[in-house]
Formats: sequence, structure tokens, C-alpha cells
Amino acid sequence: MTAPASDSTSPSSKKLSIGRLLLNLLALLLAMAGLLFLPAGRLDWVQAWAFVLAIGGFLAFYGLWALRNDPGQITERSRTGRNAKSWDRIILTAYTLLLIGMLVLAGLDAGRFGWAPAPPALQALGWLGAVFAGFVIFWTASVNTYLSRTVRIQDDRGQQVIDTGPYARVRHPMYLGVTVLMLSIPLLLGSLWALAPGGSIVALFVLRTALEDRTLQHELPGYADYARRVRCRILPGIW
Repeated sequence: MTAPASDSTSPSSKKLSIGRLLLNLLALLLAMAGLLFLPAGRLDWVQAWAFVLAIGGFLAFYGLWALRNDPGQITERSRTGRNAKSWDRIILTAYTLLLIGMLVLAGLDAGRFGWAPAPPALQALGWLGAVFAGFVIFWTASVNTYLSRTVRIQDDRGQQVIDTGPYARVRHPMYLGVTVLMLSIPLLLGSLWALAPGGSIVALFVLRTALEDRTLQHELPGYADYARRVRCRILPGIW
């Protein structure tokens, strides 16, 4: 495993990076709030406010951590690499549309019409799942400097196999965190209908896991040996 790159930016460029990070985060949160509150038709939706604030806090924490400890990772995750797989672009487009649909449907269901409200026990379960997902996602980011937004072999960054931390248990721990999160968000927002697009995202990421794993086994040196040692892709002892 190669240690994350140190932060070699100057104070002025680092300040600019923090400013850009905060602007991007603000734009994302405003977009998410719009997708939730406009369909809901009201602003007194406590679950949605709690969700937006929680996501904002987590992303701000991760972004500031990455700028300080692993700027190469956050740079990688902010772009589409030159050799990103064409099939992954299709998957990411479908994921974006499903995510938008999930938030809009949650707004219509839990925020406005109350078609299929999740009971308080399931909402609490959703928050527990979101906390678990956040832990797994950050743990994964903290040990894998090559974590990318797209599926590609990062030969420009000297990519190597990572086999420590959560990677000692499963080969794609980030996708474990994402799948749990996509099932948790509808519950914590109080919408059972939103589980439909959330579940579709899970199925999409199972497909992406299989395709990415095949790519890594064929193109990343040492990954095939690692896959023989760590048998499961997402769920320990299952798959």
C-alpha cells in the first residue's frame, strides 16, 4: 500500500481549494434541498432538514480531512479520468437519475401525500444504517488514496492494490457503504415508496461491482492474487 500523498499546496492555493470545496458543497446541498422540499411543498419537514444537515456535515468533514491529509484523492474524485470506462459513464448517469428520483419521490410521499410513511422504528433504523454507511465510507477513504469517482486504472498515479483496513475483509467496501446508505435514506426520510429507486441503485451498484472487479483483475497488477486471498466483493462471507 502506498501512503496518501502529503499536502504540498501553498497556503494561498490551499485557501482557494477550501473555498471551492465549500462552494461546491453549498451548491450540492441546495440542489438536494430543492429536490426534497419542492415536491414536498413545505419547509417544516424535520426529517429532510436533518438529512441535509447530516450529509452536509459529513461531506464538509471528509473534504477538509482530504485537503489536509490526502489532496490527491479529492482531486481524483472531482474529475473524470481520461481512461474511465465507457460502461461506467452509463452506470453513473443511471445512478444520478435514480438518486434524483429517490429524493423527489421521498418528497412527494413523506413530505406531501403520505402514501406509505415509514414508522418511527424504521426511521430510526434508517439513521443507524446511515451512521454505519458513513463510518464504512470514511474508513475506506482513509486507507485508499486511489479511491475514484469513476472506474479506471490510475496509471498516472501509480495505482497499487490496497489490502488493509476494510479491504482486508471485502474487496469493495465503498460499495458496501453506498448500498447501505441508499436503503437507509428512504427510511430516515420516512418514505417507503422511495425504497423502489433506492433498491434499484443497490442493484446498479452490484452490477458495477462485478464489472469493476473484472476490470481490476485483468488490468491492475497484483489484484488477481489479492482477489484469491479476499474472496468476497461486498458482503463478508456472502458475496
